[in-house]
Amino acid sequence: MLTTAAYGLAIALDLLILYIGLRFLVVPQASAAGYGVAAKPDGDAAYLTIKGLRDFTFGVVGIALLAFVGARAEAWFMLAVAIAPLGDTLIVLRHGGTKAVAFGIHFATAVVVLISAALLFAV
Repeated sequence: MLTTAAYGLAIALDLLILYIGLRFLVVPQASAAGYGVAAKPDGDAAYLTIKGLRDFTFGVVGIALLAFVGARAEAWFMLAVAIAPLGDTLIVLRHGGTKAVAFGIHFATAVVVLISAALLFAV
């Protein structure tokens, strides 16, 4: 049961961040609004693309680690990658986003990623 939960949560998180990255690459303005800090109409294209590529890459790496290396490698990856949503929390707060989005989306995501790491270490 623990193994199923650990792998299931890790796969869900990897696919979710892969989707978020792809969404930033395809519809960057809408994705930025969903992130919690609206983008300038004509000034943030490169940064939105960077965010999309970063998140897409996190998803690909996570899936590859889980598929080809195993739970322990994925656990270390999750532990390290939790830095991103923690940083996103601070970015949203510093740039005019709401506390609800900062904590309800980004900080909560960091907590879930850390739970995923703990479950994977326990497998």
